[in-house]
Amino acid sequence: MEYSTAGRFHDSLTQFKVYEDYLDSKVTPMDLFCLKNRELARKLVEHGLKGTVLSREEFEEKKAAAHSAEAARSNTFYNRTRSMTLASAGKELKDNFLKALAEREEANRSGKMTSVIFIRDHNTLGQEVSGYIDYAHRLKTQDFEPYFSGKKRLMPGRSDLCYYNWKTQVSTSSSSPNFEVIYDNPNGLLFKNKRDKKILNVDPLSGPGEDSSRTFLQSDFYIHVVIYDHNIRTV
Repeated sequence: MEYSTAGRFHDSLTQFKVYEDYLDSKVTPMDLFCLKNRELARKLVEHGLKGTVLSREEFEEKKAAAHSAEAARSNTFYNRTRSMTLASAGKELKDNFLKALAEREEANRSGKMTSVIFIRDHNTLGQEVSGYIDYAHRLKTQDFEPYFSGKKRLMPGRSDLCYYNWKTQVSTSSSSPNFEVIYDNPNGLLFKNKRDKKILNVDPLSGPGEDSSRTFLQSDFYIHVVIYDHNIRTV
């Protein structure tokens, strides 16, 4: 985030402890040589004979505003840091799938990576379901602490990128903030990353695509799990 010119000017005032220090910054060595008196040189500056300067009242007001702005930025940074607290932190993870999610949590929360999770297993009704989940989007919209604690199982749903119930044959697809679903491709299902426009190919017989990787996992919790990682390049 870039500060405005006014913001940078306000910030520059914080380097001066008192108004006299601000005036001294406008006094040149030649002024001191000619006037032989620093106090007189300050007076000339204060009265505008060396150009436009802030009055004492304006200086104090703008310096206070600069300190307030600095405090606000610090609070914003603190709140962002708090919001980045990882749901997997401090958890004893034994299953390969949960370990893999924990390894990718920070990168998906920060936007450095967008992962797509394929899961095939039985739902609470005993029906076999499968689907593709936008991990980064789920992290933003759900509390993952119950998943990492083993209290809940992560399962695909109708609002995820793709969902299919093998019993009822209900099939849905929904684009997410990170991926556009391309389901009419003759060669199979594709996901287009909305940030860099690159294609993620989930066909097991094809490569996953540029800046993407595919990881097959053995899990005690699921029949079949695959994680596709798409790395976002920063210029």
